Amino acid sequence: METSDISAVEIRQHNALTTARYEMSACEMDIIFSLLSMLKKDDKIGTIYRLRVKTLEELTGRSWNYQRLLESTSNLRSREYHIEDKKQILQVGLLASALYVKGEGIIELEISERLRPYLIDLKNNFTSYRLQAVFSLSSKFAKRIYQICSQWKDIGETPKMSLHNFKVMLSLKDPAGKEPEQYEKISAFKKYVLDTAVNQINENTDLRISYELFKKGRNFEDIRLYVKNQIPQQIPIPFEEAVDDAKLAAARQHLETLEIKDPALIKKIVEDPKLIRALFDFIYKMKTERIKAKSNPGGLFLTIHGLI
Repeated sequence: METSDISAVEIRQHNALTTARYEMSACEMDIIFSLLSMLKKDDKIGTIYRLRVKTLEELTGRSWNYQRLLESTSNLRSREYHIEDKKQILQVGLLASALYVKGEGIIELEISERLRPYLIDLKNNFTSYRLQAVFSLSSKFAKRIYQICSQWKDIGETPKMSLHNFKVMLSLKDPAGKEPEQYEKISAFKKYVLDTAVNQINENTDLRISYELFKKGRNFEDIRLYVKNQIPQQIPIPFEEAVDDAKLAAARQHLETLEIKDPALIKKIVEDPKLIRALFDFIYKMKTERIKAKSNPGGLFLTIHGLI
């Protein structure tokens, strides 16, 4: 199974995972977000998911060398999710295996079966967020806070959370107190975690967030995040207001810009309203640098929409 229509994919993640405690680097998170986007409810046990490294690099705008990828997937095999409810505590790694196909730029990923129910059997308990948004965030704290905020985007705010629990979710604090706390001073926590996350999320995603800290006595003890959907600043594209003929003409012009010249592909795209919308969305994201395709942007568009 390979990625398709990846920039518009909504990841649906069980809320138990959104609030679980785990530590990951930004690179590890991007690999996992890609994996989540490929999961399907009817996948069989032992399904292998194929991730193309080149596509991932073009979507994230970052280059990943072989050694870094090996380290990231190795870490993902050993790192644990801690998922707790009233009856049990589950400690589970996410990846059962990772296989690199040499010379092809492909990673084959297999998820742990104990975690599969939380990823696939979602029923009505999930958080959804857009893959391209999390790719656009460079801070690992921004990625995690974006996940948390996405869980509450339809309500507009999170519950008031203790800073202790919030830092535990971000892996800044050991709940057992055996390891030193990161960014213990509130000024450092605000500067390097909260403000960085707010700025990146507001500039690069579909959400606009803010936060409020609450004192008990002289110390800050609680936090609440405020969330609302935002419409990205639009670059004028003759898609919104133009009549159908003009819209089709603009679509053909965009395909020419992307150097997509196969008549069969052009016919398939211009006759499908969903693909036309996807084309304009892709062009918009290129112009706003939310997608950074340094070479062959046309090939990237065709790949992420399953056209090649």
